[in-house]
Amino acid sequence: MTPKQTALKLQAEQVIKHMEKRHFEAFYCATREEALSQALSLIEKGSVVASGGSMSIQEIGLLNYIKEHKEDYTYIDRSLAKNPQESREIHAKAVLSDYYLMSSNAFTTDGQLVNIDGNGNRVSNLCYGPKHVIVVVGMNKMVPSVEAAFERIHREACPPNCIRLNVDSPCAKTGFCMDCMSTSSICASLVTTRLSRDPDRIKVILVGEELGF
Repeated sequence: MTPKQTALKLQAEQVIKHMEKRHFEAFYCATREEALSQALSLIEKGSVVASGGSMSIQEIGLLNYIKEHKEDYTYIDRSLAKNPQESREIHAKAVLSDYYLMSSNAFTTDGQLVNIDGNGNRVSNLCYGPKHVIVVVGMNKMVPSVEAAFERIHREACPPNCIRLNVDSPCAKTGFCMDCMSTSSICASLVTTRLSRDPDRIKVILVGEELGF
């Protein structure tokens, strides 16, 4: 391992200790390939799987794997919704899924997950509903505090996400968070998950590569 890889591993080990105290089940994977294998080992075949919007679960190949192996998993595909009503119905099904796949916008060195959401479907499923939540997050999203997490998200995550999603928000035009009150804002709900009240329901895979925004 390079010195940086060793440092990331050591940092992850310390964060995992804090996460375990918060009743998260946590793992470290040095590469996205290892992360994919770890994630699949946690998902029981025959399960119903749903997901939130996440570049990270796409980048490690998890989303495509689940979609392609229809004989092993039933995937609730929110992209199939043709109108707002169908979208609501699909999100309602996701609440009762066995596994919900997502990333986290940031995580703190003391083991907390920090997320910002527009419609709230992703953070709501993190908080309650699916039997298991698997969070895949790159070490590039580690921050020293909750306050730093929100700063990072507004600065580094929201503008590119709005551009990616073709959202008509001020930050998509300027590249900077404008602290807007637009109805198109993807920053409607700010959620800090300080512990998993149902022990090990939330499973976090820290990845020693840059993933997502």
